[in-house]
Amino acid sequence: MNGFQLGIVVSLACYLAVGWYAGQRVKHLEDFFVAGRNAPTVLILGTLVASFMSTNAFIGEAGMSYQGHAPLVIIMTCFNCLGYIIGAVFFGRYLRRSKALTVPAYFRARFASRRIQMFAGISIVAGLSAYLLAVTWGMALIITEVTGFSEVAAILLVWASYTLFTLYSGSRGVILTDTVMFVLFSGIIVVTCFFIVDAAGGWFTAIESLATYRDKPGIIAWHGRIGSDVYWQTPWDALIWASILGVAWGIVVAVSPWQTSRYLMARSEHVVIRSACGALIAMLLLYLVTNFAAATVNLVNPDITPADSTMIWVAQNLLPTALGAVLICGVLAAGLSSASTFLSLVGFSVSHDILGDGTEEGATAVGETQAQLRAARIAMLAVGLSVIGLALMLPRNIYWLTHFAGPLFASSWGVVAFMSVWSKRITESGAFWGMVTGFGVNVGMNALSLAGFVEWPVIADPILVGVVSSYIAVRVASNPEGHSIVASTYRDALHQMPAKERDPLVIQQTLVWPKVMVAMGVLIAVAMTLFYALPYGQAVAQAEQMALGVMP
Repeated sequence: MNGFQLGIVVSLACYLAVGWYAGQRVKHLEDFFVAGRNAPTVLILGTLVASFMSTNAFIGEAGMSYQGHAPLVIIMTCFNCLGYIIGAVFFGRYLRRSKALTVPAYFRARFASRRIQMFAGISIVAGLSAYLLAVTWGMALIITEVTGFSEVAAILLVWASYTLFTLYSGSRGVILTDTVMFVLFSGIIVVTCFFIVDAAGGWFTAIESLATYRDKPGIIAWHGRIGSDVYWQTPWDALIWASILGVAWGIVVAVSPWQTSRYLMARSEHVVIRSACGALIAMLLLYLVTNFAAATVNLVNPDITPADSTMIWVAQNLLPTALGAVLICGVLAAGLSSASTFLSLVGFSVSHDILGDGTEEGATAVGETQAQLRAARIAMLAVGLSVIGLALMLPRNIYWLTHFAGPLFASSWGVVAFMSVWSKRITESGAFWGMVTGFGVNVGMNALSLAGFVEWPVIADPILVGVVSSYIAVRVASNPEGHSIVASTYRDALHQMPAKERDPLVIQQTLVWPKVMVAMGVLIAVAMTLFYALPYGQAVAQAEQMALGVMP
């Protein structure tokens, strides 16, 4: 057994051990669904980042950066990160006040509608099952490449690991391992960046070399690679694509169930705000480091094929064996944390929102019984068995599934989620048809694209068309005479800050976090100017002078 194989075995064993520990503390339904509603800032911050940064971040997006598009990935990330703040301030803290067990259960309470809860639950099953499938394939790919296991064996191994873990531990285990894994992959990515930059001759040498890199011109220009041999013909095409997709994924971060459900686990509203600020900082720093590092790998090896295996190549060839094994484990950690999150949410929705009675009262009355916990676990196992069947039978398409499943919630939920808090005009009918329309338009447009019938222009991305369609449907279907007194009363209650959240000292402590976030933004901007923009500009100018025969 080599170092990589041993590392994978040890990491999976530790993962299951944490799950066993957390599972010992699961006594009732709130423990299983929302971690007892007592998670501190560090755990919510860790799970927010870890559940978002799946294997796609370290495989798909790192590969994209290696191919010459790191600046576009970073532009998208800037928009994505804003979703944390917008989501926490304008939706997440109100969601927590609802004390729902799931986000679909919140929609039921807000609109006094069982059909909205069921449809929201169905959309979770559809979207997150697809996402779970993509993550399973991504982890299996890693294990296959570093161990030599067959693809089938690798798929079964990763599936068994996250399924057994999630079945036993529930949300308590998920947020605990998410945080541990967040620390693991954050640390190893930073260390890896130093090794890559050192192999490329140092930071400023690397910037100079990439600025004038002939094999992939524009590899670290603000627009990345452009031209007839790539998807984007002009800098503005690239910028429009990155901005639109970034905004769309920002909506995903703000309202998607695997992000907002974390706020239901938070100890207080203050934890919601603090963790969102921390997640923004962590995400931006991690994406800057990871994607610039992936681009720099070109200076060490410009011929990695496929590009998605860039970080795997780094682990096997550029790092000491021990650190390489840790890097592989870090990437697996990102995948396992996302997979356990997706499986738990799908299982919760099946058992509570679709097949259960869907009421918070019912859950509370019998939530202490082992019978209801057993029902939730059976539902989760059934979902897991469906996923493993699809993983073994379907052709692999990780990129498409990832970029379909996540934005599906922006189209279906985005408008309704924000309007549920801030609009007095939206009614039950408007909310339902808004969700259905956004979901249907997104799925329909993506299906046509996947089948090869049409290639949608960037400006008509299915995500944005779905969002606009959802809003129109809400406006058209919201009959002013259809307002429910129960729903209106519930909305008004959401805007009443609980007395225990009003401590002036605690409020002042929470307000420190936005200040830290702004300060970090300024520091990042200054660092990007000094260590990227200026040396890049100087290198390009010098190259142009030399091309003209003018000595600097």
